[in-house]
Amino acid sequence: MTAQSFIYESADAASEACARKVLELLGRALSTEPRATLAVSGGTTPKRMFADMARADFDWTHVHLFWVDERCVPPTDSQSNYKLAKEHFIDPARFPEANVHRVQGELVPNDAANLYSADIRSFFGLPSTGGSMPHFDVVHRGLGSDAHTASLFPGEPLIDDHKNLTGAVYVEKFHQWRVTLLPGVLEAARNTLMLAAGADKAEPLHSILHAPYDPKRYPAQITTYDGIGVLWFLDKAAAGTGSGS
Repeated sequence: MTAQSFIYESADAASEACARKVLELLGRALSTEPRATLAVSGGTTPKRMFADMARADFDWTHVHLFWVDERCVPPTDSQSNYKLAKEHFIDPARFPEANVHRVQGELVPNDAANLYSADIRSFFGLPSTGGSMPHFDVVHRGLGSDAHTASLFPGEPLIDDHKNLTGAVYVEKFHQWRVTLLPGVLEAARNTLMLAAGADKAEPLHSILHAPYDPKRYPAQITTYDGIGVLWFLDKAAAGTGSGS
């Protein structure tokens, strides 16, 4: 198993580099296709990435924005991944609202998951049933200290679901419902960018990259284990080579 990793002095530097790669890959996609797709995650580290993307001289007209996962809260709630992206990326970048495909987290979780799945199927022209998967041009994901990614936590039964696009999951440790993309979608991404910072990520990262493949135990191994089309952007602390920030 191989994975390509880039290690930076700080979380800010890792986030900036990840943002540059997002723009490069989207630009490459737009050079051959009329539109490009980006799915993003939430969290503190992506906030820096969003700000860097918003400052870039980039034409977002033909980019469509999706979410890897979302908390089941209203879009104005401080925990909303949509709200984070709106404040730090969508609004300052003047990203076209018509190209925003948010998860309706204010709805009943299963309804929100089903509507999000229907939106993805409609956009990508997929049949309403069956195992056809969308191919996002760029999927940005993070890493939890428990090796979770998206909202797929250790032991989650939906980690075995390679047929459906989305699912509603109850995260016991946070006493919260979430909607998440499922493994089949993550595995079908053309490019996956993993952004992780902080010393609490060093141990799970080592397991993800070196332990036997066991996504039920290490969900972030989904797509990252074979290393194909996956790039890791790390600060020194997450990489286990220094303090980072």
